[in-house]
Amino acid sequence: MREFKLYLSGILYAYVYFENDNIFVKELDVFTNKFLDKEELTSEKNQLYTAIYKIDLKDLGEKITAYDKCFSTDEKYVTTPFGERYEMHSSGNFVQRDIKFPNNILHEDGRVVAVVCPSREYVSILVEEGFEDKTILKRWKEEIPSDLHPVKYEGCFDVLTRDNVKLSTDVYLPADVNENLPTVLVRTPYGKEMNKETYYKFVQRGYAVVIQDVRGRNLSEGTWEPQLYEVEDGDDTINWIANQPWSSKKVGMIGGSYLGYVQWAAAASNNPYLAALVSVVCAGSAFVDIPRRGGALISGMLAWSFAVSQQMFKPELMVRDDWDDVLDIRPLNKIPEKALGYKVDFIEEWLERTDYDEYWARINWHDRCKDIKVPALIMSGWFDDNGMGTTEALDLTKDYPQGKRKVILGPWQHSGNSTYDLHKVPFGTNALRFDLDLIFLKWFDLHLKGIQNGIDKTPAVEYYTVGDNKWKTANNWPVENSKCTAIYLTSDGHANTSSGDGKLVFEEVSDEKSDEYAYDPKNPSTFIIDMSENEIGVPEDYTEEEKRDDILCYTTDTLEEDFTITGDIDVELYISSDAVDTDFMVRITDVDENGKSIKLADGIISAKYRNSFEKAEYLEKDKVYKINILTTKISNTFKKGHKIRFTVTSSAKNFVFPNSNTKDGFNSTEIVIANNKIHHGGQYPSKIIVKQEI
Repeated sequence: MREFKLYLSGILYAYVYFENDNIFVKELDVFTNKFLDKEELTSEKNQLYTAIYKIDLKDLGEKITAYDKCFSTDEKYVTTPFGERYEMHSSGNFVQRDIKFPNNILHEDGRVVAVVCPSREYVSILVEEGFEDKTILKRWKEEIPSDLHPVKYEGCFDVLTRDNVKLSTDVYLPADVNENLPTVLVRTPYGKEMNKETYYKFVQRGYAVVIQDVRGRNLSEGTWEPQLYEVEDGDDTINWIANQPWSSKKVGMIGGSYLGYVQWAAAASNNPYLAALVSVVCAGSAFVDIPRRGGALISGMLAWSFAVSQQMFKPELMVRDDWDDVLDIRPLNKIPEKALGYKVDFIEEWLERTDYDEYWARINWHDRCKDIKVPALIMSGWFDDNGMGTTEALDLTKDYPQGKRKVILGPWQHSGNSTYDLHKVPFGTNALRFDLDLIFLKWFDLHLKGIQNGIDKTPAVEYYTVGDNKWKTANNWPVENSKCTAIYLTSDGHANTSSGDGKLVFEEVSDEKSDEYAYDPKNPSTFIIDMSENEIGVPEDYTEEEKRDDILCYTTDTLEEDFTITGDIDVELYISSDAVDTDFMVRITDVDENGKSIKLADGIISAKYRNSFEKAEYLEKDKVYKINILTTKISNTFKKGHKIRFTVTSSAKNFVFPNSNTKDGFNSTEIVIANNKIHHGGQYPSKIIVKQEI
């Protein structure tokens, strides 16, 4: 028999027994704070455990004997008999490659003694007695009080908004504490019952937990219009919490993506009781992030839109094998009917409101936040498809004093701290963190309970540099040890394709030249993603795509020394076109010694919005205009022997709907081919401005 203990966020939730071909568990009843009798693990219960802990106990039980043997090696790489690939991080410590939610292995004394699984907002650990201190559990024991409270489900309440809409709200309290409780608030469009067990840890540590269905979702009343009511509804909910008899009148919020958006929306209300945010991969304002980044319409978020197209969350609607056909449906407002069989009102609303107006302004939490002071812990990744939302959060909080803002930026996608390999792009064995949930709790303990735990004395910014595969720290963002470096575009007029003569150089160019390409909306270039994955910011290999003659490529000479950039990238281009409108899509890639070109950052702008999203200003034929594009963030070391590449095109199939090159932009059945030019040199100094670490 093998006996293990199963932890989540430092709390022991079950004893797990592997007995021959059977598995038994003795789990914690969080409502009594006592362990239940030992019982056999059913398939149904195993599915629940897998969903919460990301460790499939039945699968592990079938493999653990083989694991005992195959990990008893000093080889750096291990391939298990089941085809899984592992890499040694340190002696006896192996990380699992090529998979989301890796089951990392700690191997000692000829056997597996722990399985550690990091995910976006917490870490699960299955460990043998006596080996806890070999894991992050050592820090939990040293830094967090061990006393736990039983959980009480206080009930489901209807929180009444200012316009008399009832928001369905579940409340969980420590069963042995009656008053003066700080609150962790979660507002979600995905159903407040989903993963509710992962929030019990806050109740067990002395917090009230309030989980609410946002307006129009699940059991809440009202019409579902994404983001439109979240400032006011968040404000009303926090006021309701502050007036409960158990409340200390201090509220913190936590969550990712839409659950991050609602935090900043609530902060925009300047509610006096909102005392802390833990903002994870937060969605941003419409024309900076989604659904209208740069004025284009983000087709890549259709998968999410389908999943929330009905009152109940249906993630199965994201997975299709006909996405190419769906994206080709015209007019665009027919997509829901033809793909789902029904209309989706909020998609029609997005299509009708082409320019930035009062609707889009209402959901713009960045512009609505005035004199924001709420302490914010901000976590995101370089390849988060809501990364521009985090850019806005970083901008809002740039003047925060020490201890009021903490930033963690990793080599992660939207699903966060969950894989060492993104689309076959490998990162170091240190790419994932095991302390995020510990940091989150300490942030709440400081700002909601007043516990002086030192979290405010830790580095304000922690970030991971790809290429070097190192975690670094800084006092602020942008990082202080950097300078703005301009890299200029130049060519003899033939930058089309990666084999053309487009160059990036580090000094201004006097010769005025231009590069031209024809953009045909019927034949758009591809933004390489898997639509069903619902991850639209991932790195990818663009080597083949860059051979298209409608992609201009500008590449440095081979670097003679390492070159590190950290931050977003400012793009200044001088453009002209024979169309009244067109898009400009830019990418920065890292080209290795073998010519492989990996996307690091990207940006887009619709030319008619070059000066303002509020008013379309159409192009005059062949007149030269300056446009500015802000890219997504990255910290990357271009290694000696590599090259920096910058590409420009006018389409990105999967990411955005093709611009028709007419006044109707993306939403037109009429299309024209646009002949677009990039001018550079002399009076047209097209360039990219990177933040180079020094």
